[in-house]
Amino acid sequence: MKALVSFFNRVMQRYLPDPFLFVIILTFVVFTLGIIFTDSGPYQMVQHWGNGFWGLLVFTMQMVLVLVTGHVLASSRIFKKGLGALASTAKSPGQAVIIVTVVSLIASWINWGFGLVIGALFAKELAKKVRDVDYRLLIASAYSGFVIWHGGISGSTPLTIATEGHFSQDLIGIIPTSETIFSGFNLAIVIALFLALPLVNRLMMPSKEETVTVDPALLQDDIQAAAIEKGAMTPAERLENSRILSLLIGLFGLVFLFYYFAQNGFKLNLDIVNFLFLFLGILFHGTPKHFLEAVMNAVKGASGIIVQFPFYAGIIGMMTASGLAAVIANGFISISNEFTFPLFTFLSAGLINIFIPSGGGQWAVQAPVVLDAAIALDVSIPKAAMAVAWGDAWTNLIQPFWALPALAIAGLKAKDIMGYCVLTLIVSGVIISLGFLLL
Repeated sequence: MKALVSFFNRVMQRYLPDPFLFVIILTFVVFTLGIIFTDSGPYQMVQHWGNGFWGLLVFTMQMVLVLVTGHVLASSRIFKKGLGALASTAKSPGQAVIIVTVVSLIASWINWGFGLVIGALFAKELAKKVRDVDYRLLIASAYSGFVIWHGGISGSTPLTIATEGHFSQDLIGIIPTSETIFSGFNLAIVIALFLALPLVNRLMMPSKEETVTVDPALLQDDIQAAAIEKGAMTPAERLENSRILSLLIGLFGLVFLFYYFAQNGFKLNLDIVNFLFLFLGILFHGTPKHFLEAVMNAVKGASGIIVQFPFYAGIIGMMTASGLAAVIANGFISISNEFTFPLFTFLSAGLINIFIPSGGGQWAVQAPVVLDAAIALDVSIPKAAMAVAWGDAWTNLIQPFWALPALAIAGLKAKDIMGYCVLTLIVSGVIISLGFLLL
C-alpha cells in the first residue's frame, strides 16, 4: 500500500498540472473528441463552447460563498473551539486520519456542500493538534468522503426523479427515495464505503521519512483587530464595532432558518448551507468589523473557483450540444446486457463526469439514453439512476473541479493530494462496481 501511494504521489507531483492548466487541456481534449465522434465541426464546437461558457455563473457564486462563508465561520473563536475539542480526541496520526474520514463521510452523506467545507476545516484543526501527521493525507482523507454524497440525502439525481414535474416523469413517473437513496443496494454500498475508506486512508500513511507535516503556526488565521477606545470612536466606528447590529441581523437570519426548517424539514441545499454559515459567522464574530476582516481573509482563496468554473461550463456546453456525452453513454450501453447494464452505466457516468462535473447537468444529458436502454433491457429504473449518480460522484476524487474549495481552505495544490485520491478511487470503484453487480 505504501509503495503504491509513494508511486502515485511521485507521478502526480511530476505530471499533474495546475487545475487551471488542467481545465485548459481538458477543453482541447473535448474539442478534438467532439470533431472526431460527432457531426460538429471546429466552428460548431467553438460555438458550443462559447454559448455554454457563462452557464455556471449562479453555481460559481454559490461555490465561492461555500468557501468564503465556511472559512469565515471556521475562523470564529466559538467554531474553532468546537472543532478543536473534537480534534483533541485524536491521539495519534492514525486516529486523526480515521476520524477526519468518518466526519467527512457523515457530513457529505447529509449534504455535499456541508461535507466539502467541514471536512477540510476539521482536517486543519487536526493538523494543529496532532504531531507528525501527514497534512496532505489529512486533506485527501477529508476530500475522500465526498465520494459518498450522491448516495446520500442531498444526491441531485435521486432527488430530481423524486420531485413532481421532473423532465423524465412521463417516461418513469415519480420514484421515491425509498427506492433509491434508502434502498437496500444503495445503503449496502454506503455502509461498505463507511467501513473501507477510513481503513484504506489509514493504511496509506507514508513512512516517517516521506511524511509531510505543517507548522501549526502557519494554519492560524485568527483575526487580529486593533483595539479602539470607545471614547475615541467616531459614529461610523461605533457602528462597525457594534455587537448589537451583528446580533440583530444574525437573529434575523436565524428566524428565517427556523421557519424554513419548520416548513421543509431538514432539507439542505447550497443556498441554505451558505445562508446558515453566513449568519452564524456574523453572530460568532461579534461585530461587523471582525466579520468583514474575516471575509477579506477568506476571499483570497476563491480565485481558482472564479477563474476555472466558466471554462468547465464551456466544456459542458461542448459535451452536451455536440452530443459527445450521449455518444460515450451509448458506447457503454451497446456492450451491456441485463446483468452488466448498471455496472457499465456507472463506468460511463464516471468517465463523463470528468468532462461534466455537475450532478444535475450530467443527469440531464445522460438520462434520456440510460432510461430508454434500461426500459428496453428491463433493468430496474431506480438502480439505473443510482448507477449514474454513483458514477458522477466516484470520479470527483480525481477531478480538481470539486477539490478547489477544500484545497483553498487547506492552502495546498491539487497535485499534493491526488496521489492519495487515485488509490481511494480504485478501492471505492471496486466496492461500488461489486455493489451494482451483486446486489
